[in-house]
Amino acid sequence: MFLGNESISEGAMLMPMARTAGEMPKLLGWNLPPEEQYLVHDHWKGFPSPPYYMHLMLAMIYFVLMNTSLIGNGIVLWIFGTSKSLRNGSNMFIINLAIFDLLMMCEMPMFLVNSFSERLVGYGVGCSVYAALGSMSGIGGAISNAVIAFDRYRTISNPLDGRLSRVQASLLICLTWLWTMPFTLLPLFEIWGRYIPEGYLTTCSFDYLTDDPDTRVFVGCIFTWAYVIPMIFICYFYARLFGHVRQHEMMLKNQARKMNVESLTANRSEKAQAVEMRIAKAAFTIFFLFVCAWTPYAIVTMIGAFGDRTMLTPFVTMVPAVCCKIVSCLDPWVYAISHPKYRQELERRLPWMGIKEADDSVSTTESKATVVADQAAGNGGDNAAN
Repeated sequence: MFLGNESISEGAMLMPMARTAGEMPKLLGWNLPPEEQYLVHDHWKGFPSPPYYMHLMLAMIYFVLMNTSLIGNGIVLWIFGTSKSLRNGSNMFIINLAIFDLLMMCEMPMFLVNSFSERLVGYGVGCSVYAALGSMSGIGGAISNAVIAFDRYRTISNPLDGRLSRVQASLLICLTWLWTMPFTLLPLFEIWGRYIPEGYLTTCSFDYLTDDPDTRVFVGCIFTWAYVIPMIFICYFYARLFGHVRQHEMMLKNQARKMNVESLTANRSEKAQAVEMRIAKAAFTIFFLFVCAWTPYAIVTMIGAFGDRTMLTPFVTMVPAVCCKIVSCLDPWVYAISHPKYRQELERRLPWMGIKEADDSVSTTESKATVVADQAAGNGGDNAAN
């Protein structure tokens, strides 16, 4: 009827507290009415329901993450959206990423209610809303990281005229939202794929467990669209960025050798030299966090569609879901640590946070002047060589 006594006993060993004295453990989905049982995939019906304290522990974790995300991303929207010094195309991408992170946060109140109820509140509708928010946030965060990588590469490789205008940034932001739509709306309306509960049946995602070719193709396509393609773009642009930085440093060393000086950058302010790279490092850190968050989930979905499904216990599938939420909370704090002008605004508006950042208005001007001088020296050296 389910997966047999063997699966039940195995699940009971994983969750021994789910067994009560002299009774068989309750199986996942036990508290859903008969007309809603279609929501639960047969894979989950053989596992014992987790003890209530597991739901409470996850609820407490999500409550902390919800408040951390709301405060962090809320401050990002407030600071970047209202500061004249931060109104440029590059920072529009940071605002956009914060909005996607807040969409992820919108799932968390639903999860808290589901955890206290030990079931999906709202059944099919609640599951679809929860999964659609997660899909839009995850796919949007992935492509936003790719756009940020592209922007960092342009800005650092061509500091004089490489910055994107606000119109260009707006067009790229529209692209990120359009990118999220296909694999959010198709399963939402069950045109291709569908949303179903997973794990402890208090969260939802797209169906990666149904054993048919259509589901496998869908999983392969969303894996490519939402994970592989953004990852290729991100790796390409960051590789080009760091390659350009290395090439530029080699050019300065060679020019210094020709001029018989120790270094062309000996008198350059450290702050002026590092501002853009600090922002690039912040963006790269967020990309690294994105990889740590979504790679486990990508592995779980690929195992569900193409691998050994017996590896996917309810607890195993809940871990990647928690990782995704954690990263959406960490993103704004990475910028709080690494973005100079953002730190200046935090210091001015929220002095109680104890953030100290020197004014870089002068150093930024010096940095641009130094870049022009470096490029002129490089061109002069090339002409002399010719």
